[in-house]
Amino acid sequence: MSNTPPSVRERLDDLIDYIRTGRIAEAMVEFYDEEAVMEEPAYGKTVGLAANIEREKKFVDSVKEWKGFDVIAIGTGDNVSFYEHTMDWVAQDGTEVHVEQIVVGRWKHGKIIHERFYYNMG
Repeated sequence: MSNTPPSVRERLDDLIDYIRTGRIAEAMVEFYDEEAVMEEPAYGKTVGLAANIEREKKFVDSVKEWKGFDVIAIGTGDNVSFYEHTMDWVAQDGTEVHVEQIVVGRWKHGKIIHERFYYNMG
């Protein structure tokens, strides 16, 4: 048995599996550093694991029904990852939402320390 830590690619694959199976809150604890910064066009920067968990809970609570999460492309490098995906859901008010997004993560010691989301608010 090897003591080699998992690669960024292995960690990213696991993170995507958590998201795909709806374990978003669990993913936050497993894959994000205590001081993680998440940055996206609609909300700016959210600093710290606790604040990011709270923001994600609000997002999840706004969803009435999940329709899909499809990963189109994945890439990793030296402590950096990206994935392109689409997400579809129905909001609590019945609005159907479709998002096409790219997520870039910076990793340290197997945890995400900074994650930035790129999408068109159009």
